Amino acid sequence: MPSLVSTIAAAPAAEALRHFSQRLSFETDCSDVHASLQAGEADFILVDVRGPAAFALGHVPGAVNIPHRQLSADTLAAYPSDSLFVVYCAGPHCNGANRAAVRLASLGYPVKEMIGGLLGWQDEGFALAGPGQGGTDPGCAC
Repeated sequence: MPSLVSTIAAAPAAEALRHFSQRLSFETDCSDVHASLQAGEADFILVDVRGPAAFALGHVPGAVNIPHRQLSADTLAAYPSDSLFVVYCAGPHCNGANRAAVRLASLGYPVKEMIGGLLGWQDEGFALAGPGQGGTDPGCAC
């Protein structure tokens, strides 16, 4: 009898390659963002898409705060059209980063989501900026 894992067959290798390669075009992780920031190789704009109050309590160092509802051609006018944006929200329980990614892409910007969001950042043991610096509830408010 097959296990719960293999009850549904795995996709063929070529299909799996296509799927997982494509995911990497849309996502990055906290560790890669952290390493890039630490090395001074941030060739992206890191955007915390939560509300200003949540951002003030604690955020990823180097992030700018643009709540997803405020993303528009006007608020992004200072950024070149080929700027890569990396967006994050509170964590996997929040869809603010997805909403921001949709809005950025609709405005013609390349975008990736930092999977795990603020909770993922903290789970990796990375410090936050702001007075909260690791508070228990980063909140969404987005």
